[in-house]
Amino acid sequence: MSGGRPSVVFVGPPGSGKSTVGKVVARRLGVAFTDADALIEERAGKSIADMFTEDGEDAFRALEREVVADALARDCGVLALGGGAVLAAETRAALRGHRVVALSVTLTDGMRRTGMSTARPLLAGVNPRATFKALLDARAPLYAEVATVTVETAKRSANQVATAVLAALGESVPEPAPVPGDPLDEPTPHDGVDLPAPFVRDDARS
Repeated sequence: MSGGRPSVVFVGPPGSGKSTVGKVVARRLGVAFTDADALIEERAGKSIADMFTEDGEDAFRALEREVVADALARDCGVLALGGGAVLAAETRAALRGHRVVALSVTLTDGMRRTGMSTARPLLAGVNPRATFKALLDARAPLYAEVATVTVETAKRSANQVATAVLAALGESVPEPAPVPGDPLDEPTPHDGVDLPAPFVRDDARS
């Protein structure tokens, strides 16, 4: 691993599979996986949903900028940022020079993957579909601005997305043979089918 910066940074909307695919890519590259939202919760001592409720979005975004800046300045392997991290001009500037992968997701897929989860406070309003569409429309140019490459997730398994990411980045990392029954190898057959929950296989394959 090179020092001083992450190997790859993932950005994208909620439900695009940043954590799932990020873990697969990290495993194939032989590096650690770091979730910026988990770092924020660790530093705050509370969940992101509780931060929104108790402290407000402005306080959350301020801490997010600080945590992301720290992570981008060190070797933390593969780093997945929260969906709204790119809203900060400081963060977009800090991403320059990094290998940034934007994962894209359709409105239907994004809604199915996020659902009505209270862990996603921005989508917990009276009309989450309209809120999610507005979120996608507003953030799409920001993801495009910071991205080195953009990779589609629809109709692909997590392993297929990871393979596309590594190929787009010019990384010649062998793709493991598919494992029957492994959710990482199950493609999304149509819009609205979730990527598998993030986990790392417990076998020896990379």
